[in-house]
Amino acid sequence: MKCTLSGEEHCIPWTEDKKKTRQAIIDAFVKLLTKTSYEKVSVKDIIDAADVGRSTFYSHFETKDDLARQICFELFDHIFSPVIPPCSTHNFSEMPQNTETRITHILYHLRDKREYYLGIINYDDGTLFLGFFRDYMLQNVSIKMSGSYDEYSQRVPEDFLINSLTSSFVGMIRWWLKNKMNPGPEVVAGYYMALINPAIAEFQTKGE
Repeated sequence: MKCTLSGEEHCIPWTEDKKKTRQAIIDAFVKLLTKTSYEKVSVKDIIDAADVGRSTFYSHFETKDDLARQICFELFDHIFSPVIPPCSTHNFSEMPQNTETRITHILYHLRDKREYYLGIINYDDGTLFLGFFRDYMLQNVSIKMSGSYDEYSQRVPEDFLINSLTSSFVGMIRWWLKNKMNPGPEVVAGYYMALINPAIAEFQTKGE
């Protein structure tokens, strides 16, 4: 279905043709990002590469940034699903569904499908990706603080926590990319958990 990113959602059921067209636009955009930088890719470039009309593009995505946002949000939906589904290169479905598992999982996706995300992550020193990640967390994820930090949870706004955690997370990803994705996802997730564990007990999907 198509849901706009404005305050009110207008959801329209997808037909198979529309799903294929949407995926063709995404694939064309991703392929363009492997050849040129994010800021130099225009909507015209995307529709030409996807061989679709301008009106077709705008029936699926409001802007180029909306297209990038939806690519990232689909990744985040996958990562923060109540039970992490198995993937072709890794399977966390039978592991504890905790924060460290989810961080490890997202790092595997960034490594295995780097062509999908690197152009977005690298744009403007990660500011765009950071904004998408922060928006997603604010909308969909709550933070459970550890028992020793209960007194702080009464005075630290959750949006402040999320802003700090997402900023450090994107910084971790950029450090990892700079080091050519070494060490592996499990090790880097362990670094991040060592950083946040003193205060944060768990990320939880809202509504769980």
